Amino acid sequence: MSLAIVHHPAFDAQFDAAHRFPMSKFTRLAQILVEDGLADGGFFQPIPAPEHWLELAHAPAYVEAVLTQRVDRATEKAIGFAVDDRVAMRSRCATGGTVLAARLALERGIACNTAGGSHHAAREGGAGFSVFNDVAVAASVMLADGEVGRVLVFDCDVHQGDGTARIFADDRRVFTLSIHGERNYPHPKAVSDLDLGLPDKTGDEDYLAVLPELLATAFDRAHPDIVFYNAGVDPHVDDRLGRLSLTDTGLAERDRRVIGFFRDRDVPVAGVIGGGYSRDIEALSRRHSILHRVAAAFA
Repeated sequence: MSLAIVHHPAFDAQFDAAHRFPMSKFTRLAQILVEDGLADGGFFQPIPAPEHWLELAHAPAYVEAVLTQRVDRATEKAIGFAVDDRVAMRSRCATGGTVLAARLALERGIACNTAGGSHHAAREGGAGFSVFNDVAVAASVMLADGEVGRVLVFDCDVHQGDGTARIFADDRRVFTLSIHGERNYPHPKAVSDLDLGLPDKTGDEDYLAVLPELLATAFDRAHPDIVFYNAGVDPHVDDRLGRLSLTDTGLAERDRRVIGFFRDRDVPVAGVIGGGYSRDIEALSRRHSILHRVAAAFA
């Protein structure tokens, strides 16, 4: 069976090429997956997340503000861009994409979104290029619907998953883990169920060496029915915002070890792409495709 991959054209809100957030990577990633035969059966297309899904993880007033494009300037500044109609739709579709990826993972064992990982958005509002916290919404939807009873969020984005940690701080059904650059954004950090902050310049060998204990501890403590895996590529040595020093080979091995650990234990894995920041959209998009290439081996 081929890997189930979720994509929607609205993932790309068509920012100007000079914008700090490399929005066009979502379109190019999908093209690469088709060109390289990873999505030769086509994509699964999600619905835009409805309001009642979003309100499971976010304050109703904030959800309404996004859906009506009335987000206040302070919140837009924290997010890093204006929340217009295209951004609002992009955020709803990306969130719907993670819900769909999770449901496909329950059916097939593994599935991946071509977006997602907007982990800085907290209950009261967005931040750090994150409008809605798609993983938090997806986990909340599945718990509310009784599709799962326990969730593990395994977040390897270089920036701590602070929004996710705060949303689920008092929910024992969701175990949050974040492995990130200690000196990187955000400041101050939130408190996940398990955090590991790494020093600047951490490379492949040192990064991979910490994974076995983190995986075993998270599995033992979370007892998950599903894992949401944030495979951010911003720990890469060439990432503009990363400060760590992983290579493409290191990222691929990270993904292989994380996905393999949970699939060996028959735990479904829903992958999201997380962060990655470069002016070179081709190189960045191919770096994001590492997740889908590795995941395809487990499909």
